[in-house]
Amino acid sequence: MIAFKQRLAQLRGYPSAIVGLTMIAGLIILSLYTVIAIPYDEAIRLWRGGEAVWSDSPRNAWPVWYNWFTDKKLPKTIVLNSLEEADGVIRAEERVSETSRKITLTYDFEFDADEFPRELIIFFDSSFTAKQPFIEMAWTTPDGREIRVGDITPTRRQSFRFAQDKGLTRRLGGVPAERGLFADPADPSVPLKGLYRLNVEARLFEEDATVDGRLVLFGHVHGLAGTDHQRRDLMVALLWGTPIAMAFGLLAAIGTTVTTMAIAAVGVWFGGLFDAVIQRVTEVNLILPVLPILIMVGTFYSKSIWVILGVVIILSIFGASIKTYRAIFLQVRTLPYIEAAQAYGASNMRIIFRYLVPRILPLIIPSLVILVPGFVFLEASLAVLGLGDPVLPTWGKVINDARNEGALFKGYYYWILEPAALLMLAGLAFAMVGFALDRVFNPRLREL
Repeated sequence: MIAFKQRLAQLRGYPSAIVGLTMIAGLIILSLYTVIAIPYDEAIRLWRGGEAVWSDSPRNAWPVWYNWFTDKKLPKTIVLNSLEEADGVIRAEERVSETSRKITLTYDFEFDADEFPRELIIFFDSSFTAKQPFIEMAWTTPDGREIRVGDITPTRRQSFRFAQDKGLTRRLGGVPAERGLFADPADPSVPLKGLYRLNVEARLFEEDATVDGRLVLFGHVHGLAGTDHQRRDLMVALLWGTPIAMAFGLLAAIGTTVTTMAIAAVGVWFGGLFDAVIQRVTEVNLILPVLPILIMVGTFYSKSIWVILGVVIILSIFGASIKTYRAIFLQVRTLPYIEAAQAYGASNMRIIFRYLVPRILPLIIPSLVILVPGFVFLEASLAVLGLGDPVLPTWGKVINDARNEGALFKGYYYWILEPAALLMLAGLAFAMVGFALDRVFNPRLREL
């Protein structure tokens, strides 16, 4: 044990191991943070919640940090809600007559981008019994021009999409609302920067009636990771993909390595027919195509990540490494301290797990660490093939969605590069540590 600790301490002499361990620690910390900050149920709601959850996000928006690398400043998404106390939102109410009231919603926001917004929508939330409210809207530009937007009689939940109002488009000279409302009169090809205002006046004809609205200006950039074709924030999948990848890789590597080592040790110790059966099963398993079997399981049985994990471990237990462990155990079995243990009456299980197995632990640890990225990439590969867990958001699922939607052809490179970078980071981290451990525990690879 002392020698084992001394060898681990030698890792400090390998810069690659220090960098790799730091990266692994970062991934583990990120995994713990994700599970605590975004519980499982909340993550599923954010990822599969539908339009009700994603209505405030633009489609296919680049991350906000993309503005650091562009000459033109792209607009961010702006959300102003009259139900929330926020700068730029004023809600006023007054009685007009005995039978009617007026609610005025004023939305002020600063627009300083070099491109026009993608979309402009206001979502109304009204309450009434029989008589619907009547709403009029007006738009004020930074240079003082006032543009009549339109009027509607909303239902209890209704959205007004500026671009779909034909009357507004006609008043803007046939220009889409996202451009016409923001265009600079001196140069319509660029937006006019400054303070904009949307004024909403709602007439209510019932005592308990009320109206509130949420104005959403959809930009070209949104969030730290951008959005996909369904308006979903990719940060949810990137964050939750970390604990899923770490759990899948570590559980598969540990389960496979420990079980394979135990089976090899038991087979060598008892020998005879028991060892022969293990070797024949291993030889048959070696010719089985693992990926096609996993594809069949995902297609005909279940796409659950835990089912796939179990099948991966079962198929990997009787792999080529079992013969490597067997060859080592055959040598260890003949050592004098094994004969001494038999002489004083040690049980078979004690000899196997107290004397045989610990002998090859230094060889197991490097290979276990190196196995992790392989299983992480396997899970991502299955997801890219459309066999990922249909519920969980993972890195592979993000890449699969991007591929199906033609992200590279449409120029949405972030959609592919972000999960791919995290996969490479995880693989590089474990590979760097694994190779350093191999040099430490294998005398023939140790540097002079």
